Amino acid sequence: MNWRTGLGIALLIAAIVSAWLAWKLRKHDPRIDGDEQRSDYIVHDFEMTALDKEGKESVTLRGPELRRGRDDQTFDIVTPLFLLPDGKQRHWELRADTGWVSADGSELRLRGHVAGDSPGDSDIAPATFRTDTLTVLTQQHLAFTSDRITVSQPGIMQTGIGFEAELENRHYRILSQVNVRYEPSARR
Repeated sequence: MNWRTGLGIALLIAAIVSAWLAWKLRKHDPRIDGDEQRSDYIVHDFEMTALDKEGKESVTLRGPELRRGRDDQTFDIVTPLFLLPDGKQRHWELRADTGWVSADGSELRLRGHVAGDSPGDSDIAPATFRTDTLTVLTQQHLAFTSDRITVSQPGIMQTGIGFEAELENRHYRILSQVNVRYEPSARR
């Protein structure tokens, strides 16, 4: 074998190794490789309203990004705002860092900095609650969590572990380790 053949073989091997390394070390966008292949579609800056069997509003959802899962047809939402009717043409507002909706829309899961605000009216003082996770069953108008929660109304703050709420009639209860702080308004 002469030196030109040896040099040609060495260059061929170097080219193959270089191409293989370039292919293995290329930069991947993991969001494109994973999420987009598993999503049927992605919607940006959206608002959608789901109706119940009677044609009444069940839930309205707003957010900057929604992804529908190809396999299970569930929805993942970035910083969602859920508006749930209370039966009197007013809405609970539920916000979180992330949200998930079942394929049939009967279950909502909110994760990270969950904030819930009841509608205010002249009969019942508005209530707010803060927790880390919340599950909502839309057809039963129920919300619950097993995490620490803080519930506030004018003049009263309640904290505890675990929470259940009937959203239509605004009844709620904290399940354990309940602490209540009453703050009467200042007398004049």
